[in-house]
This record gives sequence, C-alpha cells and structure tokens, in this order.
Amino acid sequence: MKRLAFTMLELVVVLIAIGIIAVIAIPNLNSNPLDEAAEQVANHIRYTQHLAMVDDKYDVNDPNWYTEKWQIRFRRNSGSSGYVIFSDLNHQRNVDAGEAAIDPMTGTPIDGFNQYTLADLTRKYDIRGDNAGIVQSCFTNDGSLVTSNRGVFAFDHLGRPYSGLSNAVNPTQYLMNVDCDLTLTNNTGEQITIRVFRETGYVCILDSAGNACR
Repeated sequence: MKRLAFTMLELVVVLIAIGIIAVIAIPNLNSNPLDEAAEQVANHIRYTQHLAMVDDKYDVNDPNWYTEKWQIRFRRNSGSSGYVIFSDLNHQRNVDAGEAAIDPMTGTPIDGFNQYTLADLTRKYDIRGDNAGIVQSCFTNDGSLVTSNRGVFAFDHLGRPYSGLSNAVNPTQYLMNVDCDLTLTNNTGEQITIRVFRETGYVCILDSAGNACR
C-alpha cells in the first residue's frame, strides 16, 4: 500500500519552494517607475564612465581626439525624453551609425533618440516628453550654474566628468568644477535627482529632500 501522507520535512521543503517561486514570479507591486528610471540612468552614467576608462581616445596624430570621449547625452526627441551613449568617432557632433554603445544585456544600441525603448524614458517610465522632462543643472565656462534640457556627461580615461564636448576647443574644456545634477520629472509632476560629482564622476541618486545621496 502506498504512503499518502507527507512528512513535516517534505511540507517545509514544498513551502520554501513555493515561496521562492512567488518572489520570482510575482511583480513588485510597490515599484515606482520614477525610481526605476533614476536607477537605470545612474547605472548608464556609470557605464559611460567605464567605457571611457577602458577606451582611451588619445591620439597624438589627431588634434580633435578629445571630441571622441565617451558621453551620455540627454534631450527631447519627437515628444520623448531619452538619452544616448556614444563616441563621436567622425567628429560630426551628432550620433551616426555605429557610434552608439551596445547594451551588453540586450545587444541593442543605448540610443533613446532612435526610439529604442531601453533609453526612451518617456515610453518606458512615463518621463515627460517636454522641456521639463529631463533638466541638467550644471555650469558654463565662468563657473556659473545654468540649466538645460540637453544635458551631457562625458568622461576621460581617468574617469573625470565633463559637462559637454560639442563646442570644446581643447581637451580639458568643460571639465566639471562643480557637482552636476540631472532631474527627471514624470507626467504627474514627481521628480527625482541624480548627482554626478566633480573630479571623481561619482554618481548617486539624491534623497527626497534633494540634499544627500540615499
């Protein structure tokens, strides 16, 4: 005659297995798309810095070599807020075929300008697609703070951050001398801010008060 009863150990093992499956399969109902967007952007800024540090663009035979530094550029495109990670290999000051970084997880370009969902923050996370969707607070040549919805973070082979490249006339122009913030706003008006620190390029997401890394 077959035994139909379960031992206590078998029941415990089954319950543990069910718990593990539930954690994996059931979505996090407390997830916040704005937080998720900030985490993705912060990680991609770090990835841009990583690319710059492993791919030194210095070329003694090219006086404009520094315009090829790896950068992450934010802007609004066709009503969507997004960003692209690229190296301007042909010095045309825009993103051409083959210049965008490839996401190692998906194998697709990290290029929200061309509607790839990964880097299109409006389609993926409901970040506003107008001028207020992405705002960078940074500096000009004289050190004064300005805001822009076309923010840029570039990095050199030492990982040092720059606030721009397009109009640079020497390798160290736009080297960040102040901390620089990037604020994301969703379609309900909620905001979250990412800070990139001068000199080191350290990246963190600020707390709700906007005063410290959380």
